[in-house]
Amino acid sequence: MISLVRRPQPSRVWAWATPILAVLLTVIAGSLMFAALGKDPVAAIRTIFYDPLFDPQFAGYSRPQLLVKAGPLILIATGLALGFKAGVWNIGAEGQYIMGAIAGAAAGLALYPIEATFIFPLMVIAGALGGWIWAMIPAILKTRFNTNEILVSLLLVYVAENLLASVAVGALRNPEGGGFPGSRNLAQWASSANAELIADTGLHWGVVAAIIAVIFAYVLLHRHLTGVHIRLAGQAPRAARFAGVNPNRLVVFCFAISGALAGLAGIFEVTGPAGQISIDFNVGYGFTAIIVAFLGRLHPVGILLAGLLMALTYIGGELASFMLGIPAAAIQAFQGMLLFFLLAVDVLTHYSIRLGSKRLA
Repeated sequence: MISLVRRPQPSRVWAWATPILAVLLTVIAGSLMFAALGKDPVAAIRTIFYDPLFDPQFAGYSRPQLLVKAGPLILIATGLALGFKAGVWNIGAEGQYIMGAIAGAAAGLALYPIEATFIFPLMVIAGALGGWIWAMIPAILKTRFNTNEILVSLLLVYVAENLLASVAVGALRNPEGGGFPGSRNLAQWASSANAELIADTGLHWGVVAAIIAVIFAYVLLHRHLTGVHIRLAGQAPRAARFAGVNPNRLVVFCFAISGALAGLAGIFEVTGPAGQISIDFNVGYGFTAIIVAFLGRLHPVGILLAGLLMALTYIGGELASFMLGIPAAAIQAFQGMLLFFLLAVDVLTHYSIRLGSKRLA
């Protein structure tokens, strides 16, 4: 008989080995899936993980894209990780990402076609506020009426998606666009463009903000009393209350940080890689960031590395779809396997496997 026995203390070895083992299991399971689809599994894995970085035919384009894709994932995941560590479950970062893009774009388009240096910073502030306000809805409902923050934040994603569709064909639609949905191209308007800071690197202000967020989160968690409260609330909620931690204040704080960072990711994306508000602007960064947060073990440095890895699967997945004809749904399933195996293997951090017959009391 196989049984799970809870460890007296979480295993440090398994805590660090879990992400590596999860990636290996994902590669194995993904290879089996690609083989079942009639594709060469070795070629598929090579195309996803190796070619975007080292194949001269693709690396010139793919390497800059690595930072472009990783920036919003790291930014959002860093904010989510603070809440997850405290036991505050913000699952609606995708909605906050959308609302940040809408608020920031609206602030800039209201001043079009003025050319001024203050417009882009104003859009960034508006984007952060948009994500923050949207995150405050589940936070306030949680603290005032004890609602389930998972359900509320998740359902607000669909509200945000409908608002996005509405403004893309209504309030923010380009009046010179010939009736097509979508705003003006913000990336082509000098005052709102989030251009590359160093040519051909993919480094823009969104990537810089992601790095700053990682440093801020590390300092907060390991060098500040608030970080102690966050870790204590997640590990021992009752002990946290006895230690004087205000759970409602912590919920608001975690939602505020994660919402603002998701909003920043939205405005940096709409002023840079995406370029405009459109019906299909959101590409699932808010949900993928949940995988990034857990793959990085909710540690800021781990999230930085996990964000780069997940960005690589985005780029490599697009390349595999184009070069090998692998369906986009299969690539999404491959990415989802990461979270599945991560959660499965993570059981061994808290439990050990015991073999033997069951002994009756």
